[in-house]
Amino acid sequence: MNLDQLIGRPIVFRGATVLTMDDAGVIEGGDVLVTGDTIAEIGRDLAVPDGTAEIDASGGILMPGMVDTHRHMWQTALRGLGADWTLTQYFVFYYLNWGKIFRPEDIHAGNTLSAIEAVDAGVTTTVDWSHGLRTVEHGEAAADALRSAPGRFVLAYGNLLGAPWEWTNSPEFRGFVERFGTPDDMLGLQLAFDVTGDPKFPERAAFEAARDLGLRVTTHAGVWGATNDESIRLMWEGGFMTPGTTYVHAATLSEDSYQRIAASGGSVSVSTESEQSAGQGYPPSWELRRHGIPVSLSMDTSVWWSADLFSAMRATLSADRSREHLEAHARGDTVVHNRLRAEEVVRWATIGGARALGLESLIGSVTPGKKADLVLIKNDDAPALYPLLHPYGSVVYQAGRGDVHTVLVNGRVVKHEHRLVDLADVDLAGAKAAVGRTVEYARSTMGEEAWQDSITPELPAAERIPNPYTYTDFDGGEGRHRAQET
Repeated sequence: MNLDQLIGRPIVFRGATVLTMDDAGVIEGGDVLVTGDTIAEIGRDLAVPDGTAEIDASGGILMPGMVDTHRHMWQTALRGLGADWTLTQYFVFYYLNWGKIFRPEDIHAGNTLSAIEAVDAGVTTTVDWSHGLRTVEHGEAAADALRSAPGRFVLAYGNLLGAPWEWTNSPEFRGFVERFGTPDDMLGLQLAFDVTGDPKFPERAAFEAARDLGLRVTTHAGVWGATNDESIRLMWEGGFMTPGTTYVHAATLSEDSYQRIAASGGSVSVSTESEQSAGQGYPPSWELRRHGIPVSLSMDTSVWWSADLFSAMRATLSADRSREHLEAHARGDTVVHNRLRAEEVVRWATIGGARALGLESLIGSVTPGKKADLVLIKNDDAPALYPLLHPYGSVVYQAGRGDVHTVLVNGRVVKHEHRLVDLADVDLAGAKAAVGRTVEYARSTMGEEAWQDSITPELPAAERIPNPYTYTDFDGGEGRHRAQET
């Protein structure tokens, strides 16, 4: 259907396999009617108002828009630069060397491209864990980018180069909060800072600021070599562990810390690809399940990874099952039933994220009365989505961002027939141009040697184990190897 026919009219998706993520479960051959910004009705063969635009969703999966609860959107401006970094190299690059060079316009450029990338992949809500805001001008640039971009966002305001107990209580930041206005469901506001475990607990003042301002806190917890059980203990004893707190990673915590998170009602944002590759710790979904801690999913940063929650779901399910198999094998046992199912990780990527943000009454499921944040996964030209036998399994293991056919945010079409719509706030060419300017600036400021060192960090010598079966000579005449004489 032509995009012009979808604008300003009710929309009905016809004949989809609907993953409601609520008590209705899966509806095969289902219709979903959207009027304005709201899901109006779900059923089969719905009668719709005159003038309703129809989208043929047969053979496709209609699900809630996905929710990414932890993404450093500003770092998208240097997409892929750290593909071979460890977490230590990430810290050195941003915290010690180059985080200070980013200008407000660079924050704006990274956020804008990241926002467009997200909706293209079916991620309709993103928490911008924006810890590059070293001045309020940087914060204004981040907020302006999110206000003008397609999608639903939460600005988690942070400053990796500042002390959170200072900047959260500065007149400049308090002025920013006043200018920001009342957060709403299209653009929320949180505080983003970490607790180092210093026994003096200087972060207390930042938590008190969050309490005074009525803002949630999101914090990197259980990160190997950075934040640990002492951080959790200090938060607990200070009375700052609340149901609205999000603990990012939480990969290297003790039993006691997981129990405290569970008892306080907080949630954990699991970034499996990041934890596996960068080194925060083994992805903790297996521990979170055992303790009944609510889970959401996130992609962390495009300096490594993309905004693809399909990848996050796949990696999380695989990592969880791998852990179960390894532990069983260490006991001499065999896993014969998988505890974590595909449906659950789809839930974590949708309603789980909504709950972590306190938005579960508005988004996260295909439920009448909720906001119309919807994703149609359909690709008639791809063999991988047929047959559709296990829809949750197809989402996790078969689908990808290229299969995202249509995306609605707040009832508005932002992608259709696999293409981003051509509207004022979906200016992909303009976003790329702005990021191009950031890349040129960063490269020239860093210098070519530092730039190349960042792309190709030093590779330590590999330790090789001597192999007694190695063949060292080859007799071409006889056509066989001769073993080395010992």
